[in-house]
Amino acid sequence: MKQAKLWMIVAILTICGVAMVSCFSRSKKSTADVPVAPDYQDSTQWYITNRQAAADIFYIISTETGDYSLPSGEICHYADTYSDSLRAPLYGEMLGVDTLVSGRLNFFSPYYRQCSLQSFESDSLTSARMPLALDDVRRAFQYYLEHMNDRRPFILAGFSQGAHIMLELLKEMDDVTFQRMIAAYAIGITIPETGPHIVPAKGADDTGVTICYNSVRDTGCAMPGWTRSSIAINPVNWRTDGTYATLITEPSPLLPVSEQKKDTMTVHLDTASGLLIVDGYTAQDYVLPLLGVEGNYHTREIWLYRDQLRENMALRALTYH
Repeated sequence: MKQAKLWMIVAILTICGVAMVSCFSRSKKSTADVPVAPDYQDSTQWYITNRQAAADIFYIISTETGDYSLPSGEICHYADTYSDSLRAPLYGEMLGVDTLVSGRLNFFSPYYRQCSLQSFESDSLTSARMPLALDDVRRAFQYYLEHMNDRRPFILAGFSQGAHIMLELLKEMDDVTFQRMIAAYAIGITIPETGPHIVPAKGADDTGVTICYNSVRDTGCAMPGWTRSSIAINPVNWRTDGTYATLITEPSPLLPVSEQKKDTMTVHLDTASGLLIVDGYTAQDYVLPLLGVEGNYHTREIWLYRDQLRENMALRALTYH
């Protein structure tokens, strides 16, 4: 399976094994301990695959950055989008997700000054640092709409930190832009409440809706601070009730597919908690560094359902009108 082999290569750079980067090289100057803002007129600040499709995916990557030391000795808590070494894991996720889920759709993903993994150790740190990352993606999304989208319908998607940012874009979106949104995939977060542009998906082919899920071994494996999401769906059978579905796939993106046996898993939505319960998963390399919980499959939210996500994005794009 060519796609799985490629993802195995690039996943080492992704959130599954985010590294604490100590090297530092930049081509532009920053202010104190905050890297220079990305210029979205600069093509180096984008990952783009133009397949000449009639619809796009705008994808916001997850957390691929750890705290690192600046030459001054200060600690930086944001990705430097002009540093080759710090861009590498961001690119790895962009390439991996594009390869796994885009199919024939166009794919646009901006580099942004994402917060480091350590920024999520407390709510106060997250609240203080996320506005910078959000502002970057807000500017990128506006640039995309004005200069890249050409009024095509689009899918908005984000994973983890990227999904939190995506949710804010949905809240701020004007009605005209929202009418062109096929669907929004908020992967690996909780959504506290619905709204005019945050509408729960009810099935596999509704449009203008938001898709959200969080995979665990059991309800006791939720991330610290978990609160029930107002939106939850099973990405295997696209049901919002407790109907069981069977998922058969390789459990790990970090091993060659030829060296793995496929897991046969049962997946169902626990409607009381809003968590997606996965039984039969065997990999041991999934725990998120620093913040991870045993039995919480946060790092596998795209990998496990890659085929279902790709097919579903294509279906929703096809049924959009």
